Amino acid sequence: MEHITLAAIIDQTLLKPEATRSDIAKFIEKSAPYGFATLCLPPCHVKEAFRMLKGSQAKISTVTGFPLGFQSEGIKLLEAKKAVDDGAAEVDMVMNISLFRSGEYGAVADEISGVVHALPDTVVKVIIETGFLTDDEKIKALEASVSAGAQYVKTSTGFNPGKATVHDVLLLTKAAAGRIKIKASGGIRGLEDALRMIEAGAGRLGTSAGADIIEELTARAGM
Repeated sequence: MEHITLAAIIDQTLLKPEATRSDIAKFIEKSAPYGFATLCLPPCHVKEAFRMLKGSQAKISTVTGFPLGFQSEGIKLLEAKKAVDDGAAEVDMVMNISLFRSGEYGAVADEISGVVHALPDTVVKVIIETGFLTDDEKIKALEASVSAGAQYVKTSTGFNPGKATVHDVLLLTKAAAGRIKIKASGGIRGLEDALRMIEAGAGRLGTSAGADIIEELTARAGM
């Protein structure tokens, strides 16, 4: 796999709560030239990041309902709309895990659908937090995301128990049957991790180690 191709399916991520504006600026300066699918940043930094990236090909993604997902009805939609107004091209939203595990699948799907249909030009990825779910629940969460019209199901925030696993990516890929894409996120630290997720069926990767992964691939190609 060429480094350009791999970079194009990575959301290079900086969501650490302690990251300062200076850290965000350095991250953008370092990451923008790689050709990542997006640079994933906290909502409060999207507007400035968009200004910094003006004239470049780099796109911004952000998060909503992050990282626990249990905001009151409508709050994630407001947060997502503001982020898109500020310049985000993609939104990764945490589904309401509490309602989902209470069996309120319709309410969960309705919330996702509200964001998807209010932002028709925005890629929406639904974080289902596989670490909290049984395999049966993972498939139900995928079905809710499909019915809501989301473009991706994402495994994890990386802030809660569990991380992306080959098992989960295979499970979700099989259940998706081409109806929705899979984003593997959480614990992807090196090239081998990335390649395993892609082989299992992931169409997008979320990682804070994207630059290191690309450098590792480049070094391997030069051997």
